[in-house]
Amino acid sequence: MTASTTRRTTAARSRIAAVGAIAVAGALILTGCGDQTDKSGDSDTAGTSSAPLADKLPADVRKAGVIKVGSDIAYPPVEFMKDGKAVGIDPDIAEALGKQLGVKFDFQNGKFDQLIVGLQSKRFNVIMSAMNDTKDRQNGIDSDTGKKAGDGIDFVDYFTAGTSILVQKGNPKGIKSLDDLCGQVVALQRGTTSEGIANAQNKKCTDDGKPAIKLQTYDTDPEALLRLKQGASVADLNDFPVAAYNAKTSGGGKDFEVVGEQIEAGPYGIGVSKDQTQLRDALQAAMNAIIENGEYTKILEKWNVTDGAVTEAKINGGS
Repeated sequence: MTASTTRRTTAARSRIAAVGAIAVAGALILTGCGDQTDKSGDSDTAGTSSAPLADKLPADVRKAGVIKVGSDIAYPPVEFMKDGKAVGIDPDIAEALGKQLGVKFDFQNGKFDQLIVGLQSKRFNVIMSAMNDTKDRQNGIDSDTGKKAGDGIDFVDYFTAGTSILVQKGNPKGIKSLDDLCGQVVALQRGTTSEGIANAQNKKCTDDGKPAIKLQTYDTDPEALLRLKQGASVADLNDFPVAAYNAKTSGGGKDFEVVGEQIEAGPYGIGVSKDQTQLRDALQAAMNAIIENGEYTKILEKWNVTDGAVTEAKINGGS
C-alpha cells in the first residue's frame, strides 16, 4: 500500500493508515482470536432509552441494552486488544453509535471466516470486523465456488478501503504488483477478500503460462505477518489501513513496506441478518447521525484514516 486510504476483505471478509505503536511482535500476541466468544471490550456508552435514536431499535435489543458484536479482534488499527479491551476504529465507531441508540456494543472475539455463521446462528447481533460489503456476501454466495452457501446478510456501510501488498522492508524480491506474485509464496488470512484476490490472480498467472502462486492461509493476519517477517513468504495481502499500520509500527518501521496501489477498494459494512431489518435501519440512522454531527470525522482523524470516510451510510452498497 502506498497512498492514504484503508480496508479489510474476504472471499467468503474484505477487513487505516498507520498510527499508534503496536509492532507485529505485539500484534502476534493477539492471535488468540479463535472461535471462543469471550466478551472483551464493552464500549463505554450511556445505555439509556433517552438516547436520540433509541426508539428505532427493536424492542428486545432496546430492553437488553446491548448489541453483541462478532469481531476478529486482531487487526490493528481497525480492532485489536489493549489492556483487555477491544480498541480501534471499529470499537470507537461502535461507541459513537451506542450513544445515539442508548445501548452498549459488546465486542466478542471469533475467527473471521466464522463470523457470518455466528451471526446467522444468533451468537451475536451484528458483525463489525473490517468486513467488506460484497454482493456475494449479501446473497450468500461462496466466492470460491460461485455456489449458494447461505441466506446472505445485509450491510450498513461505514468506511472505504482497498487491499494492499505488504513486503519485507527494502522489497528484496522486487514485488511491484500482483503479477509479480506468480510462482511466489504469499501468506494471508483465510476467508478474506484478500484470499479471493489472490485466487483470481493465481488463475491469471496460470492462464498466462506462468507458475501458480504458492498460497499459505492462516486463521489470523498476525500469523501471516510472522511468515513474511521470517522470510517464509514474499508478501502478505491485507487491507490498506492494516498494511500501512504494520509498515509504520512493526520493528519501529524496519520490518515491512507497502508496494503498489490499492486493489479493488470497496466499503466496509456492519453485517446484520436479513431478518433484522429494523436493527439494520436503526444502525443506518445512527451512522448517518454521527456523520452529520462530526463524531465520525473525529474518530477517523484520531486514527489518521480520513481518506476512507463515507458521506452517508448506504445499505448494501458493495458490488
